[in-house]
Amino acid sequence: MNPIRRRFPTWITGAFVVLGGIATLNVASTLTLKGLHFASENKRKKTALPCKSCRGKGFYICKLCSGNSTIAWSPMYDPVAINPCVCPTCDGNRVQRCLNCLGKGYD
Repeated sequence: MNPIRRRFPTWITGAFVVLGGIATLNVASTLTLKGLHFASENKRKKTALPCKSCRGKGFYICKLCSGNSTIAWSPMYDPVAINPCVCPTCDGNRVQRCLNCLGKGYD
């Protein structure tokens, strides 16, 4: 058998072992860090005070449209041609995420 033919599959196998090891370590470290973050976030949630801005809900009524989901808009000031448009702040959902607690409900 040709000696070059034997070395090539060994080289490919070695490369796959190294790349597989790197991928396994990457996945394991990512899952460990996410687990640690989740545990610390749960602990913080149990002991934290509720957010004062949203009263612990994480959301509040949109300040721009006042919960109507649309705003009156006109390209130029013309009281006749006022068009209702979807609110750009809440995207028509009528509520927006609390910027104080980032929607978590606690400080």
